[in-house]
Amino acid sequence: MPGTVQQEMERLLSDAFSPTRLEIVNDSAKHSGHSGDDGSGESHFTVVIEAPEFAGKSRLERQRMVNSALGDIPGERVHALSIQASAPTQ
Repeated sequence: MPGTVQQEMERLLSDAFSPTRLEIVNDSAKHSGHSGDDGSGESHFTVVIEAPEFAGKSRLERQRMVNSALGDIPGERVHALSIQASAPTQ
């Protein structure tokens, strides 16, 4: 069942991490007409995710884990992705 890129990201991250918090904000409207705006309305996102799997991992490791879970979405289907990943105790 097709959906939006945002919905797909929510599914992928929920399946990969079972997060205690997941918030995906579509920032595309703020970048309308700028570089990377493909007119789809789904080019720029912020992901706020909290999951136990991130405990003991560096910020870079967490970002790599999120990017890996999202497959071809970052950099190919979405121009910009801001990631704020943390463990529940942080």
